[in-house]
Amino acid sequence: MVIGALADIWGTEKLWTCIDRCNFSFPNKPGYEFEGFIHWDGDTSLDPLPVNVQGILFLTDTDVENGGLSVTPELYRDFPEWVKTQPEDRDPYHPDYTGYTPTPVTLNAGDLLIFHVMQPHGLRKNTSDTANIHQYISMFPAQEHNEELKEWRIKQWNDREIPEGIAFLGDPRNWEKEKYEKAQLSELGEKLLGLKKW
Repeated sequence: MVIGALADIWGTEKLWTCIDRCNFSFPNKPGYEFEGFIHWDGDTSLDPLPVNVQGILFLTDTDVENGGLSVTPELYRDFPEWVKTQPEDRDPYHPDYTGYTPTPVTLNAGDLLIFHVMQPHGLRKNTSDTANIHQYISMFPAQEHNEELKEWRIKQWNDREIPEGIAFLGDPRNWEKEKYEKAQLSELGEKLLGLKKW
């Protein structure tokens, strides 16, 4: 189902999956207060703007109180005019969304949400007593001619390296390398990584 949905979006079944992560949103409590945030998954200073999608597979039911995803569709709609009002040194990944109210997304375990990376989105505060869990899933057309990218992807899988970026803090216990074996891939998994050609 997941691959089929993304294949329909991209117009090809020859996809590579993003090396991403799962999110576990704990309930807020003294000493752990998370207020939430809004961001873009693409660099909005680029011209042309990024063309990509992000997918989220919900692993628990979500409601307004237990955290999860919020989106700001009005800012997505207004972006061409909004950006003209922003300073030249604005953060291209974290918008000043003053005047916009993020909308909570409430979905059920097993639901898959796919959206354009130009849709401002982020996690909201979990004010409930239950955790919220979801898996980020994204794919893009395979770039089998890009040897550097392919080798980097294979090395991340083989060596269990933490992906680069501010969203990938890794496990301070270093269990990725010290406790767990690398993922065993099916033939489809090898193609989605780039280990085998489509």
